[in-house]
Amino acid sequence: MTKMTYVEAIDLAVIALGEGEATDRLLALREQLAKRGSKHGMTKTQKENVDLRERMVEALANGGMTATELAKKMDISVQKASALLRQLVVAERVARVKEGKVIRFEVA
Repeated sequence: MTKMTYVEAIDLAVIALGEGEATDRLLALREQLAKRGSKHGMTKTQKENVDLRERMVEALANGGMTATELAKKMDISVQKASALLRQLVVAERVARVKEGKVIRFEVA
């Protein structure tokens, strides 16, 4: 399940309310939120994580690995590897496979 943004919530509220003063105010708030969101790009860490996720998918293409194995191969912490793998699982690019007590990750 993906999270709903404030802009999406406002769009739904505008549809439900129809026309009126409340709708006008919601539309003005929506514009403010849209402007605020467009001012900021990705942070340096976010840009690095995009690259790391791509490299992780490439590494997993050669065969499934645990988060610990992948962290060692990528030279990052296990916590960071787990967090990025979780994002890849949510994006359905990587599958989480449980083999007994061991959790392995494979390209979906």
